[in-house]
Formats: sequence, structure tokens, C-alpha cells
Amino acid sequence: MKRIIAFVGMPGSGKGTCTEYLEKSGYTVFHFGNIVTQEEIPRRGLELNAANEKIVREDLREKGGKGVLASMVVDKIDQSNKDVIVLDGLYSWTEYRILNEAYGEDLLLIAVYTPKVDRYARLMARDYRPLTKEEATLRDVAEIENLEKGGPIAYADYLLHNTETPESLKSELDNLLLSLGVSK
Repeated sequence: MKRIIAFVGMPGSGKGTCTEYLEKSGYTVFHFGNIVTQEEIPRRGLELNAANEKIVREDLREKGGKGVLASMVVDKIDQSNKDVIVLDGLYSWTEYRILNEAYGEDLLLIAVYTPKVDRYARLMARDYRPLTKEEATLRDVAEIENLEKGGPIAYADYLLHNTETPESLKSELDNLLLSLGVSK
């Protein structure tokens, strides 16, 4: 039996902070986005950039449906010999339903919440693909309207509040996993 921990939240909320922390702590992490950036884009012989990421991501979803990345992640999880798998990049209700059908009660959904003003400040200041406030707003709206992102966040089993430092978020995550008896 595998335990699947999937992080959900809006851009800049701290999902990546959680998954990077767990990966450095020895957990196995599967990134939905890596299917696009590290597998599909190179396979298609394309340059890695934001425009090609969007083209490939949309092409995969057009051909395989809104849940195509989740289906591909399920295959990776099933091939893994690890008892606990962490997921970064669950976006849509469709993806959640696919994972829930595959793992049921062994799927743990953790939402990471940060107020919008703080998320936007983080997105504007980050080194990797920084966004303007307008771009951050457009991304939020697109993810809510086009990717059904609100459903998994609202339906999460647990909520982490990321309103202080990265260290306090990691501590809150450690306490949650300890209370649930989850360890790598």
C-alpha cells in the first residue's frame, strides 16, 4: 500500500517549498510539470521555454484530456517501489478524481494557503520565471477558470498556512506529517 501526498494551492503559495523540502528530506517527489519540461519537450525536440511549455501542456491535454498528466503520474507511482510518494503540480478536479480513483484513502491532499498580496510579491521577486502583478493575476484567473484549480484546494484534507517564513511552513508540515504517522 502506497501513501500519496499531493500539494495544492495557488501560484506562489509555497507548494514548491514543501515538495523541495520533502525531497531534500529523502521523500520521492513526482512533479507534474517535469512530464512536460523534462520528458515531452525534449522528446519533441523543442527548446525549453515558456511558450513551448504552454504548447506541449495544452497539446497533451487536448489529446489526452484534462487528466492526462495525472494518468501519467499514476503510471510512475505504480512503477515506484516507494511507500510514500509526494506530488507537486496537481491542478485540476479531473486530476484529483483520477488520483482518488487510483489511491482512495491513501491519497492525502494538502492545500498551502498564502494571502494573494504575499503570493504576488513572491512571484514578482522570484529568480525563476518572475511575473508582474498583472501576469500573476492573469495566471490566477486562468488556473481557476481553465484548470478547475479551486476544487482540489477547497476539497483538501489539510491546510497549511504559509504566512510567515519558509522555516515556519516546513515546521508546520513536519508537525502535520508526524501527527499523521507519515514518514519516508
